[in-house]
Amino acid sequence: MATTAPATGAREGRADSSGAPMTHRQIMEALSGLLLGMFVAILSSTIVSNALPQIITDLGGGQSAYTWVVTAALLSMTATTPLWGKLADLFSKKLLVQIALIIYVAGSVVAGLSQNTGMLIACRVVQGIGVGGLTALSQIILAAMIAPRERGRYSGYLGAVFAVATVGGPLLGGVITDTEWLGWRWCFYVGVPFALIALLVLQKTLKLPVVKREVKVDWAGAFFISAAVSLLLIWVTFAGDKYDWLSWQTAAMVGGSVLLGAVFLLVESKAAEPIIPLRLFRNRTITLASLASLFVGVAMFAGTVFFSQYFQLARNESPTMSGVLTIPMIGGLFVSSTVSGMIITKTGRWKAWLVSGGALATGGLGLLGTIRYDTEYWHIALFMAVLGLGLGMMMQNLVLCTQNQVAPADLGAASSVVTFFRSLGGAIGVSALGAVMAHRVTDYVKDGLAELGPKAAAALGQGGGGGGIPDMDKLPAPIRTVMESAYGHGVGDVFLYSAPFALIAFLVTLFIKEVALKSNKVDADKKVGADH
Repeated sequence: MATTAPATGAREGRADSSGAPMTHRQIMEALSGLLLGMFVAILSSTIVSNALPQIITDLGGGQSAYTWVVTAALLSMTATTPLWGKLADLFSKKLLVQIALIIYVAGSVVAGLSQNTGMLIACRVVQGIGVGGLTALSQIILAAMIAPRERGRYSGYLGAVFAVATVGGPLLGGVITDTEWLGWRWCFYVGVPFALIALLVLQKTLKLPVVKREVKVDWAGAFFISAAVSLLLIWVTFAGDKYDWLSWQTAAMVGGSVLLGAVFLLVESKAAEPIIPLRLFRNRTITLASLASLFVGVAMFAGTVFFSQYFQLARNESPTMSGVLTIPMIGGLFVSSTVSGMIITKTGRWKAWLVSGGALATGGLGLLGTIRYDTEYWHIALFMAVLGLGLGMMMQNLVLCTQNQVAPADLGAASSVVTFFRSLGGAIGVSALGAVMAHRVTDYVKDGLAELGPKAAAALGQGGGGGGIPDMDKLPAPIRTVMESAYGHGVGDVFLYSAPFALIAFLVTLFIKEVALKSNKVDADKKVGADH
């Protein structure tokens, strides 16, 4: 098994199903459906961002429900990404990406029918499973078709699609939410036609040989990693609210999560086909790239998911305008991901982009930590652009440097490991910082009301403040200013708390040893042999 798989992978990396080398046109045709699937995956998470304040208000949820609608999808995406990666090493990648699209469609349709936040969160879990497959498999199939040296160019296309979907999603979601005859439920339905088109395009254009070998899926590993991450996120979400940070519940949940993690490591060390091959971490580049991805995930997701609350609750913008106002960040991400991809393809050098990206992301989040509800917009736009430039340089290139280090047989597992840690960081970041923000907003509101006097609390209760997402239009002017100020300051705090995580990612990238990208698979395999 060990001797045949790499040879098959090498052939797959440079050829289509007939065994002939793939031309640029064939690669672009095959990538078209893949990029469309990736567009759907990103769209599913970004399209609801500007609709969420309205969705949570309509379904009667509070800040905890707000963060869990985001976290649930991230959690299931995180937990299943390594499983998708391992399945890609065993089964047809084409079939798997089509299954991921079908799962996404099913979750989206039912999510649009949600009657309460619990039902919506459950549907987001299903959506996340599909999105996890699309995210992991897009990187894996890209690596299977294209030599490492050329991969930077095509990774730039993935980055561009990411940027378009990220900016298009909030805009589209905002327009749908603001359109009276559509409403927020169509935010979940609108991605379905794109997914169905992607299915058809993939069926026609994606032709990869299938590796035939004995299949052993590590279901136990998938269960224990999911359970460990889930328990940790549940603790982070409710600590300080339902129970104290220092309490028996904290001890039980953290201890349980650590125990489940230890069992996962034990299972992986004995599994014939581990979901995350622990031997990969003997390679320093993979270990450091995974660690950097963990902290980039915290910065990326936590630093962006709260923008909709800031613009709608702190600055009284519509969902549509919330999307428009985040364009500077997406523009920065678009430019840096495409430009860095093209230059990396020409030079084969990538470390300078990683290090620069870490510095820019840290600086951008630090600057965003200074914003308040009345900060001049051009300041915010500049800060967002800096953050976008940094994230664009880091996300795809962390995957790229990892793929350059592994044998073709491990390509799926290694690619998904980096994506897994990025999603894990995002899930933990959104959950923890969402809980922190809820407490900070509550404290700022109390301070503001104390300055207004005792009648303010009663007026706030009548305006719909009681623990949920407030309807600003129903609040008296002085109290509305207090609420806007509280949300502005609270979101600023979230960005400020995210900055140290980006700084850690930056410091980790300094220790990653640069190995120039190889121009063909044979060179790449020789390099892997030398590393190990």
